[in-house]
Amino acid sequence: MKEFFPKFAKRVATVIGSPYAFALALLLIIGWGVLGPVFDFSDTWQLAINTTTTIVTFLVVFMIQNTQNRDSKAIHLKLDELIRSIRGARNGLIDSEDLDDAEIARLEQEFAKLRARARKLNTRDTRAPKLHGNAITVEKPHAPDHATVGRHPTPAHAAVETLHATGPDEPDRTAERADSHGER
Repeated sequence: MKEFFPKFAKRVATVIGSPYAFALALLLIIGWGVLGPVFDFSDTWQLAINTTTTIVTFLVVFMIQNTQNRDSKAIHLKLDELIRSIRGARNGLIDSEDLDDAEIARLEQEFAKLRARARKLNTRDTRAPKLHGNAITVEKPHAPDHATVGRHPTPAHAAVETLHATGPDEPDRTAERADSHGER
């Protein structure tokens, strides 16, 4: 049963999510409506559609939930592998779906601050910030001078602004870190 149900649920979710299943359901409802006058719109006629739709909905909910649970687990595993494989990424975010609500709320606030800072730095720059572990780096090229005209700016010719995420007990030292980078 453990191997049969997930395969069956996935197949059913695929089939009932198709346009053909929708067309079939629509035809059944139209057919039921057309038969209304034949049965004088009786209680039995109404009970037939109500019972059928209730039973089908009840069973399909469990199959779709099983499929969504499997998909969710697979996505989390893929994201965990990406986090694990990227140098500088915080491995503490692996399995973050298992954190308690307070910790998730704290992480959401931390990333909201990073997004706000990145937007502030990018007010005139349309390029996306680069993520490095718990820091966002935005390179803004200096105005070209006679030595760089006609060439793309290199890191030596760019001002680099870095934002670092702070933990709940760590003071925000973004300005100090930016000053320590200086102009490159």
